Amino acid sequence: MTSGKKDQELVRGLNLLAAVMIVIGSMIGSGIFRKPATMAGQLLSPEMLLLVWIIAGVISFIGALTNSEISGMIDETGGQYAYFRIMYGDFTAFLYGWATLSVIQTGSQAAIAYVFSEYLGYFFKYPHFPKEIEQMGVYMPLVGEIFPLKDFGTKAVAMLTIGFLTTVNYLGVVFGGAVQTVITIVKIASIILLSVLILMIGNGTFSNVYSGFSSLQGQAGGLGMLSMIGLALSGAFWAYDGWNNVTFVSGEVKNPKRNVPLALLIGTFGVIVIYVLINVAFLYVLPVREMAKSPLVAASAAELIFGPIGASIISVAVIVSSFGALNGSILSTARIMFAMARTKLFFRSLGWVHERYKTPHVSLLVMGSWSAVLVLTGSFDIITDYVMFAAWLFYALGAFGVFILRRKMPSAPRPYKVWGYPFTPALFVAFSLVFLLNTLISDAQNARMGLVLVFSGVPLYFYMKWKARKSNTGVVRLEEK
Repeated sequence: MTSGKKDQELVRGLNLLAAVMIVIGSMIGSGIFRKPATMAGQLLSPEMLLLVWIIAGVISFIGALTNSEISGMIDETGGQYAYFRIMYGDFTAFLYGWATLSVIQTGSQAAIAYVFSEYLGYFFKYPHFPKEIEQMGVYMPLVGEIFPLKDFGTKAVAMLTIGFLTTVNYLGVVFGGAVQTVITIVKIASIILLSVLILMIGNGTFSNVYSGFSSLQGQAGGLGMLSMIGLALSGAFWAYDGWNNVTFVSGEVKNPKRNVPLALLIGTFGVIVIYVLINVAFLYVLPVREMAKSPLVAASAAELIFGPIGASIISVAVIVSSFGALNGSILSTARIMFAMARTKLFFRSLGWVHERYKTPHVSLLVMGSWSAVLVLTGSFDIITDYVMFAAWLFYALGAFGVFILRRKMPSAPRPYKVWGYPFTPALFVAFSLVFLLNTLISDAQNARMGLVLVFSGVPLYFYMKWKARKSNTGVVRLEEK
């Protein structure tokens, strides 16, 4: 390899610990502090609440098992995008990358940054524009009227946070990985410490945690209960989402065929344990019906232990947690654009590597800028609702890809083979299809809009293909001369 080519390659600077911290840090954001109350209200049973967290964790773990086999075979930067190219070809891979970059990950980053800013606002009062200025709206296609200047102080801090973390990761993957490791360790320690303190000194009882399923008596049975479980699972999956982010940086992980699968398994299992532990602690001091009435259940639990200062403690925990989740997402997602550009399915400049810092700097800047725009629109919740259907469609395709690769590449080295094959990946695919069917029935409009947003990238795909063919034709003619 020439020195010129080396200058355009990313650095393998992430060890196993850093990879595990990317998995855990990307998963644990604000969801664990917001979703338990909603789920408690849907289920009204402590046993069912814990069971749903475990089921969602096991399904996510099976997804991680499945991805572990694939990531052990393919260690290319871009992760899922690279996998889809080998499994299904350029078209499906491009649609995945387009959906991830246009809305799924960038919308998620906007939402996480906004939550970070909201909780930071607990300690600082943000300025506001006058109401007549805040109410100045702009029409946004597919979304409706938006109000960019509403709550502008909160939005400005969110955008500055995205800019700061984009800069951190611009300066080097080792630096970004080190920041992620430190923040995630602090995050894990704070959640475990809070759980232990609640269980040790909280004036609670384990009868709140287990009542012999007695609270299920008198509740709607059959389809009604299944519907409630489905809604609760959606909330839990939102809190577990992000487990596959480490695959995006496979090309920058040391010994990726060993460390990426290990990071997926260790990280996902660790988050299951943390989520179940914190929910047991919440239930210990708050009966499930009281828990349902506490939108910020962690703050309510902390106030019972620490008094009024409890809300401040939880605000700090959410700030640290969302900051780490945002950094993990920014660090990993930019690599998708980089991989798309390197395979001539996206604009060439997005595949550039910074001469000094060895990072995909243009991809980072483009992604950070678009995430900031989504913050400004204030419409990220609507947009991310649109693509939930698309996200699970790609999850199903990714898991089904194990069967395709077993047939397509039977003799390829597999450092790790998915446990329970073919039943475990089949179970994940089946669950994903049920989830998709339920979404089509219960949330048809958002499912349709998700598909519209995904397929809006089709014209760009054919343009990039045409551009690549034209470039190749030009090379041939030059050689012929």
